[in-house]
Amino acid sequence: MLLLLLILLLLLLQILLPLLPVPLPLPLLPVSLPLPLLPSLLLLLLLLLLLLLLLLLLLLLLLLLLLLLLLLLLLLLLLQQLLILLLLLPLLLILLLLLLLLLQLLLLLQLLLLLHQLLLLLLLVVLVPLLHCYCYYYYS
Repeated sequence: MLLLLLILLLLLLQILLPLLPVPLPLPLLPVSLPLPLLPSLLLLLLLLLLLLLLLLLLLLLLLLLLLLLLLLLLLLLLLQQLLILLLLLPLLLILLLLLLLLLQLLLLLQLLLLLHQLLLLLLLVVLVPLLHCYCYYYYS
């Protein structure tokens, strides 16, 4: 939904920018970094962030599988003998710690997804008009 909104905003910018009577001034950018290099660096950063998100998701899936196996083991042991529950308290504590770790990883994944969306927003809203201005000045 957000991506569709950003694409519509980009299309609107592409339509409205040529209609401006006065060319937009170039913003202050570091001289050492050429403007056409900025989007490629940002895209590389977005790809690395996406790779990190995929790795984190894989880690979360593996952790979830481990938790399900532990729960199955716990269920089987509890069905066999109810007295073994006292011996399973360390396993239950480990399971609880793994659940807390899973929650922390989910929060980290949510934070990384938010960062990814912010970088996409930066790419679409800031750098595309900058490139348009740069090309306008360069080819005029």
